[in-house]
Amino acid sequence: MICPWSVAAAAVALLLLSPGENQMVRVSAQPTKTRCAAGVVDTCGDVGVPYLFGIDGGSCSFLPGFNLTCDRTKQPHRLFLGDGSHLQVTEISLANYTVRVLNGVGTVNFTFAGHNDSTAKWAGVSVGQDDGPYIVSEEHNQLVVTGCNIMASLLGNSGSNVIIGCSSFCSITDWWGADPIVHSGAGGACSGLGCCDVNITIGRPSYELQLRWLDWDHNYDDLLPIAVRIAERGWFDGMSTKLLRKNSRSAVPVPVVLEWAVASVHKPPTPVDVNSTCPKDPARSECRSSNSFCRNIANMYRSGYVCKCDDGYQGNPYLTGGCQDIDECSLPGKCFGECTNTPGNYSCRCPRGARGNPYTKDGCIKFPLGPGLQRKWIGAGWICFGVSPNGPFSRLLGMLMRNQRGGRDGITLNRNASDAGAKRNVYL
Repeated sequence: MICPWSVAAAAVALLLLSPGENQMVRVSAQPTKTRCAAGVVDTCGDVGVPYLFGIDGGSCSFLPGFNLTCDRTKQPHRLFLGDGSHLQVTEISLANYTVRVLNGVGTVNFTFAGHNDSTAKWAGVSVGQDDGPYIVSEEHNQLVVTGCNIMASLLGNSGSNVIIGCSSFCSITDWWGADPIVHSGAGGACSGLGCCDVNITIGRPSYELQLRWLDWDHNYDDLLPIAVRIAERGWFDGMSTKLLRKNSRSAVPVPVVLEWAVASVHKPPTPVDVNSTCPKDPARSECRSSNSFCRNIANMYRSGYVCKCDDGYQGNPYLTGGCQDIDECSLPGKCFGECTNTPGNYSCRCPRGARGNPYTKDGCIKFPLGPGLQRKWIGAGWICFGVSPNGPFSRLLGMLMRNQRGGRDGITLNRNASDAGAKRNVYL
């Protein structure tokens, strides 16, 4: 894939003269990469890299902080966050502003001093980069702890504020031999016997953790491997049979979902106006598609913004022309009647002579007699039965005829019937 490069300026040689000697400093301009066109992305292995991300040494540019590294020394090629951290990128979603990574370190490494309480650092995304674009997603991750009679707490970097925590216990009747004993509660979550988990409530780029022993005699410390992980929700449910074993000591890569934001700024302790992150001047915004909008993103740690395609469009909102209309009529299950695609929307209605719900399979039912035949039947009724033009039966027939002049029978629904401008026209 070749993306256009901007023309580099010619090399400039500056001759600096000083009283004692001549000094020459050569300044050579480096080529500047440009944004790839809409629909064009760099790739590393089987992972696509859309702008605003970019690969160091690749053909497309990237925003500051969104650089990635492609390791081509192994097959398949592997994509890593930043300059080549321990976080391997497996998926990038512009629509959800998330990056799914595999944490190669896996567990948090605690330094134990005998059987005393211990603290550790989850470096996570980076160390010392409070204003980087990434934080751990509050919606997709949890703290997972395995071991006997321990309590783990997730702390802020100051170590003074407890964010979340959970405790894991083992009783004297539990037997953790070669065969695993899985204790799961509602929804597959750990019940607290041998393991515990709790959803992360504050997203940050890194955390401090505290591990505390709840059994002063330490009788069951070796029954299960003591491990603390930050992991994607639901991951441990499929790994519990492997990790809840007495002899399980192998390191396992752990999936983590990160959220990112443009112009991400670490919020100071004093509350700030988090609604000012989308630039008021459209020229300063990274939302370049004419069919996109800016959305403020903020949590208790940072603020920033992301760009989204308008409803009915999909693609890359950070590129000119990047958000393209979705042809809903070509999608299965969208319309079972007559479908007409429109910019950012579509209409669906039952065919002429049918009525019902065109958005449901077999929802349009043909009327036994078409409008033309019904009018003929009504006219025949005037002749055969001699109905008085001013009688009640004639008024009833008139209402029926006026109803048929509406054209097509059926229900015509706006695509989003719950929208404020949605209309529902029902012909009876």
